[in-house]
Amino acid sequence: MVWTGTWVAERLGVELIGDEALPALLGLALRRNPKRAHLLVSSVLGKHVPQRPSVVYGSGLDLGRRVRALLGDEEAARSVVLGYAETATALGHAVADGLGLAPYLHSTRRPVAGVARAGGFEESHSHATSHLLLPEDPKLLAGDGPLVLVDDEFSTGNTVLNTVRALHERYPRDRYVVVALVDMRSAADLGRLDAFAAEIGARVDLISGAAGTVRLPEGVLEKGQALVAEHERAYAPGAGSVPGSSAAPRRHAPVRVALDWPEGLPDGGRHGFTPDQRHRLETALPTMANRITEALRAPAAEPLRAPADPALPGPTAEGLPGSSAEALPGPTAEGLPGSSAEGLPGPTAEALPGSSAEALPGPTAEGLPGPSDEELSGPTAEEALGATADGRPATPAPPPAGPRVLVLGFEELMYAPLRLGTALEDAGHDVRYSTTTRSPVLAVDDPGYAIRTRLVFPAHDDPADGPGERYAYNVAGAGFDAVVLVVDSTADTPALHAPDGLLAQLAAHIPRVVLAVVPSYTPTASPYVPYDATPEVTEATEAPERSSMLPEPLRGPAFSSYAPEEVGWLLQDLSDVELEAPTEEREEAIQSGGAHYAESLPVEYQPSDRYQELFHAALETSATRIARAVGTVTETVLAERERPGHRPVLVSLARAGTPVGVLMRRWAQARHGLDLPHYAVSIVRGRGIDANALRWLAAHHDPADVVFVDGWTGKGAITRELADAIEEFEAAEGVTGFDPEIAVLADPGSCVRTYGTREDFLIPSACLNSTVSGLISRTVLRADLVGPNDFHGGKFYRELAGADVSHAFLDAVAARFDEVGAAVDTDVKELLAADRTPTWEGWAAVERISEEYGIHDVNLVKPGVGETTRVLLRRVPWKILAKRGAEADLAHVRLLAEQRGVPVEEIDELPYSCVGLIHPQYTRGATGADGKAVVSQ
Repeated sequence: MVWTGTWVAERLGVELIGDEALPALLGLALRRNPKRAHLLVSSVLGKHVPQRPSVVYGSGLDLGRRVRALLGDEEAARSVVLGYAETATALGHAVADGLGLAPYLHSTRRPVAGVARAGGFEESHSHATSHLLLPEDPKLLAGDGPLVLVDDEFSTGNTVLNTVRALHERYPRDRYVVVALVDMRSAADLGRLDAFAAEIGARVDLISGAAGTVRLPEGVLEKGQALVAEHERAYAPGAGSVPGSSAAPRRHAPVRVALDWPEGLPDGGRHGFTPDQRHRLETALPTMANRITEALRAPAAEPLRAPADPALPGPTAEGLPGSSAEALPGPTAEGLPGSSAEGLPGPTAEALPGSSAEALPGPTAEGLPGPSDEELSGPTAEEALGATADGRPATPAPPPAGPRVLVLGFEELMYAPLRLGTALEDAGHDVRYSTTTRSPVLAVDDPGYAIRTRLVFPAHDDPADGPGERYAYNVAGAGFDAVVLVVDSTADTPALHAPDGLLAQLAAHIPRVVLAVVPSYTPTASPYVPYDATPEVTEATEAPERSSMLPEPLRGPAFSSYAPEEVGWLLQDLSDVELEAPTEEREEAIQSGGAHYAESLPVEYQPSDRYQELFHAALETSATRIARAVGTVTETVLAERERPGHRPVLVSLARAGTPVGVLMRRWAQARHGLDLPHYAVSIVRGRGIDANALRWLAAHHDPADVVFVDGWTGKGAITRELADAIEEFEAAEGVTGFDPEIAVLADPGSCVRTYGTREDFLIPSACLNSTVSGLISRTVLRADLVGPNDFHGGKFYRELAGADVSHAFLDAVAARFDEVGAAVDTDVKELLAADRTPTWEGWAAVERISEEYGIHDVNLVKPGVGETTRVLLRRVPWKILAKRGAEADLAHVRLLAEQRGVPVEEIDELPYSCVGLIHPQYTRGATGADGKAVVSQ
């Protein structure tokens, strides 16, 4: 028997070293990939090489049983199985079935509208690198039981390490189990998994069907690429190869079978699959297999044209009352150019417009001797793994008499067709199973090469990364009498039925084609339900206009000038909406009750050259002071909120809190090597915090880990607003654990327990608006723009990039971290031992000032340097109260007051450096013609 890796090994010097079973499990091929030339082709995976479904399914079941034996039933019941798209989706599912007690999820490259990401990772060597995690239950990955990661091969370990690193940051746990058909790590890679486990403080076990390594000679990538280029030219149209045979067998029109897939049952693990759902599928499989059997035996039907809407079912096949087989809409073998309506020989590869059924040197795909089944699948695959679908010792048996059937799955949709294949096999059919793929591999018609033939066709599921070629390997020329193509409804499109589509390609090479469509499962929108709660069963109603599933956070550079890892904005982008209004108009509308301040935005203040000089001077003189406060508040948070297996999740109150949250994250990285998640959310005085943002946080993190962050406190209005909003949210949603305590850089009003300092000093980020806050506006909440299922809004002022000092501010402060380290340690030690109970001194002072100055509205009194600056930049100021002797922190305040004609009144007894008073009875008539504030009466 010729090993199916011989051709590559002889030409490139590649060697397969390891267990004796490896040659039966793996062949070699070459692929068009700039990162890795060779491809290990599994004979038991069911992707590139058609194999008996019982062998494919049994290999995964056996690995799953080994995992259960390793973990024990108690831990197995707490575990979650995660498979990799696209090749290992069915393998992972089979492992979960063998484990028996765990839910299953596989990664996907298909974004699903309305379904929020629970994470993602990169597979660096893959043809398509990005993986998404889209569980229906947002808490599926958030448990602390073992996570079982399943891939077809463990080659370098990079993919698994990337996955665990990404998930452990968000959902830390104590144990991981890595499962693969083959462990092919090199000697250099063997120790990386153990080192990584030690790094994250978790146990990582590995289970594989066989182990070895691939020895690659120097220059193999370049040699492989040259070899691929040479043979691709030989297969190009017009190269002299014969694409098909005139002796093609008689063809029938493809037919569609109505599977009667169980209603509401997921088509696979893209959004999760539970043991109970597996039981539902097992119950339905025999009936679905019977329907496929009927379709395979049905007589040929007249060809039909494809309906304009591919989602509409085609008419029932004529002459089959009650049959589940329908004549396929779209071009059929009889209806294509080069064939007759009577079902004479079907089209050859040449006859198909745009066809890419590869013509190979030597035997052709049709009518001439092709690779035998033994050459394609390997005769000792069962013996190599020692398992069958029901777990009995594998004993090679002669194939059953009757037509040879291929069940062909579709890219990530591997499990449903695999189980349909096992059901057909159980019913006595001679079945093989494989799936289409997006991975481009060279085909060479040689017994010593793993990929003998290749069909090429356009993608037919409207992929997110755009149109492209897709492939079916070892299908043409393999002697199949029938093929059952199984796709999900998302992929049942005009492209599938087109003259150059997959159905036409299959009809050109296989006498009987049956199409089975499984409904694409999309999770229904639902409110957040705790993972361990029993969801309330409600009657289905009409779908809402907008899904309540929330999108992933916005990140730079698409939204904000911050780096993407610095902060995720739980906002919706309103950058293209005109929201700015003149300050005077806004003030009149706000004070008259005609509008809320969050319904519009002030025109962004553009600082003069003199003001910008003041900002940079203030930053230079205060950076060390700010760094010390950043360190103090961050260390306090870590000391009080970090717990085993959990790290704080920083949630800044946009936008003043955002620069502080970024700095706290940088401190944790620089001082402790911690990579703290950081988000920015909207809170609006009088309207509360964004409840959808809280729902998103609760779905992706433990609420007890969330630490709210702001820049400073004034009188404490936002502190009270947050506490009330959290209480209301938790009562309404049934979610508990959020701590309404805010961590701030400066707490001059004595409103919180967690702070960097209680001094009222100049924080330069308060001197500017968006240009020191990642070019993001303050947040917007307006009914016509923000629906019940939306995040609050915000704008990204890209046009102000030339004036952006956001990074200058961050870098100037972070550069002082080392020099303030000792002082921070002292401050934190003292703070942790001190009584930090808020006295609300600031609130009392504001009430006093409101009455003394006849304002009678505490909302018009803005205490502290930061709040006073906001009054001068965004509101109509009446007067400024300045504490006598606080000159160092008030230069920019005095300049702004001078520019706006606002009087500054010196005060001896003031708990703040300054207080800004908004005009208490503002109308546009209250300002002079120059727009300056009225001089105090």
